[in-house]
Amino acid sequence: MKTLQAAVIGCGAIHTCHVAAIRQNPECRLRAIAECDIGKGRALAREYGCDFYTDYHEMLGDPQIDVVHICLPHHLHKEAILAALAAGKHIFTEKPVALNSGEVSAIKLAEEKAAGHIGVCHQNRLNPSSQKIKMLLESGQLGNMLSIKAVLTWSRSDAYYSESLWRGRFATEGGSLLINQAIHTLDLMQWFGGGVLALKGVVERTFLSDVTENEDTAMASLKMTNGARGLFYATNCHSTDSPLLLEIHCEKGLLQLYHNTLWLTEGENKTLLVSDDSPSGATKSYWGDSHRQAVSNFYYSLRHPEEKNYTSVSQAGVSLNIIGAIYRSSQSGKWITLAD
Repeated sequence: MKTLQAAVIGCGAIHTCHVAAIRQNPECRLRAIAECDIGKGRALAREYGCDFYTDYHEMLGDPQIDVVHICLPHHLHKEAILAALAAGKHIFTEKPVALNSGEVSAIKLAEEKAAGHIGVCHQNRLNPSSQKIKMLLESGQLGNMLSIKAVLTWSRSDAYYSESLWRGRFATEGGSLLINQAIHTLDLMQWFGGGVLALKGVVERTFLSDVTENEDTAMASLKMTNGARGLFYATNCHSTDSPLLLEIHCEKGLLQLYHNTLWLTEGENKTLLVSDDSPSGATKSYWGDSHRQAVSNFYYSLRHPEEKNYTSVSQAGVSLNIIGAIYRSSQSGKWITLAD
């Protein structure tokens, strides 16, 4: 079977996860990278043993490249995706797939007319805890979900924004906390609850108001499709990155994720179900093994199209729709009903 040839566009911090996943997969090979910083790009190409381009449009002209990984700032995703589709490539892109729902619609239309497929990196769905929660909820053994609560308190410094000026700008990041850090939490909440019917939310600029145009703190109440209530709070203003606190109350039990460990309480019995920590015992990385698994699943699905085992553009667009509704609700002070 043909070895799939891969290329990476954009060599910021996240690209190392994609390169590692490609190089660990025996069925694919890193053929090229594209990076506007010439010195950095040449050095990385030597390290990786691959071709280097400063212009990704030129790179897309290589007929040997099968899959393109997009690791660019948010506002450049749509343009790169459309160019890669037009060149006949498959695409695996970092989240968010685009800046907003309008851009998602344009990408979906282009994909329908193209030969290539698009996978979006929502890797937290593949965390052991996420997979266990999804299985338990779908099995029905805990009864109906009554409520779901998520609290995300992370830390982002002034330098995080000042050193990468596309961050914290609505035109280039599409928001801030919600679309960059908290999008994974919102995606998990809607995934577990079967979607969101309506919400009421608030976004605020507080401790980071000098360095970002957009929110550093947000909260929302969610009416989940499965009838449960959703309670969401997130901030980038903590002094450290605390692990996600997630709690799901069902008729027959309580699921709690804290310190990267999932617990189930049934009556007087409390059981440890699974841990997201690495086998070595090291602190969990936000870009841990689930990132590698997401890339691997996409490549597997390209070889086995009957098994579409990755997050599609449509699925990724659900979280963007929720984020847009939180912004609109914060402006109006009203509940927002989400379109199907």
